[in-house]
Parts: sequence; C-alpha cells; structure tokens
Amino acid sequence: MSISGIIMSKIFGPSKTPAAPASASGSTNAAASAPPSAPGAGSAPSAPAAGATPAAPAGSVDVAAILDALNEKNPEELDWRKSIVDLMKLVGLDSSLTARKQLASELHYAGDTSDSASMNIWLHKQMMAKIAANGGKLPADLTH
Repeated sequence: MSISGIIMSKIFGPSKTPAAPASASGSTNAAASAPPSAPGAGSAPSAPAAGATPAAPAGSVDVAAILDALNEKNPEELDWRKSIVDLMKLVGLDSSLTARKQLASELHYAGDTSDSASMNIWLHKQMMAKIAANGGKLPADLTH
C-alpha cells in the first residue's frame, strides 16, 4: 500500500482505501475475486461482513477528532495540523526524508525534493486536500 494510502486508512479505516487488506477470517477472498460488473451490482447494497466497519458517508469523518485522539495516546506531542513529519509519525509511518520523498513521488511533486522545507509544506497541503476530497471533515484552518 502507498504511503498516502496508509495515512488515509488510519483516518477512514481500511474500507476507504483502494487496496484494503483481507480480514483475518479470509472471508473476503470470494468477494475480492468477483468482477465489479457481477449480476446485481446495481441492486441494493449488501450488509457489511461481520466485524467490518462500513465506509462513512462523504463529509462525515471528523479528521481532527480522530487524529487528536491518536495524539492523546502518543507519548510524543505531535503537531499533525502543521507538519507532514508529525502526521506520518502519528499514524505509525517512517517520516524520514526518504519516506517523504516517496510520498512526494506518489503525489506527483514537481518541485525540488532537496528543498525539504518547501516539499514538506506542499506534502502537508496535498494530504489535507486528499483527505478532504475523500470525505474528511477538516477544521477551517486546515483547508488550504
């Protein structure tokens, strides 16, 4: 899974990401192999698998509440609202320059990756925009 995908899954849960991991029971294998145009695809939605969390409707995921709750449990106080490094640390990712350059590549950063300060600001703005575009409700100060 991509770095941005991991960040998104920590906020929205695995059902919101493109490559959601299979459940521990292995019961998702049949569903994963079914073609997307299977008969009945346009019918009423099926009930989620046991133990699965349904995807939240667009605009209903309070990102600040989720990340602030993670931050409260973290021994290090992280400023995820301003720092891509802290956001990555908060969700358990490697926040090294190499990892941030990989994220920049995923998000198609066209700037100079040697200018890490500019890249970091751009990465944070892009991740906040991506989170908002996928149904995340962000505080006004984070909607760049």
